[in-house]
Amino acid sequence: NPDSTRMSPIDIVIMAAGKGTRMKSRTPKVLQKLAGRPLLGHVLALAQQLHARRAIVVTGHGAPEVEAACARLASAGTGFDLKFVRQEPQLGTGHAVQQAVPALAGDGMVIVLSGDVPLTQADTLRALVDAADGQRLALLTVRLPDPTGYGRIVRGEDGTVQRIVEQKDANDAQRAIQEIYSGIMAVPARHLAGWLARLTNDNAQGEYYLTDVVAMAVA
Repeated sequence: NPDSTRMSPIDIVIMAAGKGTRMKSRTPKVLQKLAGRPLLGHVLALAQQLHARRAIVVTGHGAPEVEAACARLASAGTGFDLKFVRQEPQLGTGHAVQQAVPALAGDGMVIVLSGDVPLTQADTLRALVDAADGQRLALLTVRLPDPTGYGRIVRGEDGTVQRIVEQKDANDAQRAIQEIYSGIMAVPARHLAGWLARLTNDNAQGEYYLTDVVAMAVA
């Protein structure tokens, strides 16, 4: 439904603060190259395809390098307003998006993306925005044969999503769930700020999880 997209301008929050220790490289994770372009470059191109109004890049590890690379990637003209916010220290995904809140306008539909996930299709995100319909939170989920490490999608008896439980906080039954959260959501900005303000770090990792806003949306 293109009308709903026009009604709610798209603002994209790109999580790019991580160190990427598994990469075994001094180069920040989001600047590792795929097909001749930094991972983050692919995500910025996706924002352009979605005709986003604004892209807010949350930086942390290697922030000056990441921000300079973003500015170079955007110098050819992207059609959207590019902003940077820093997450220092890094206290979880919810804390990361909290840093972006002051740069968000209340009338937008916020899409949360990861700077190291380069192959998401624009059509997939358009469908996600349509599912949110300017009113509600929508999640992109995936079913994996081995869901180890990912947040599990907990559904009620009627099949509706109830919450997301992170791996380290999940019980055995929840760990057996194969539907996982991809790290991508669409949520109206006017709801997001209030939910983020209510996050706590009472969990196994002592972090502020973005995924906790799902139970708030259900409530």
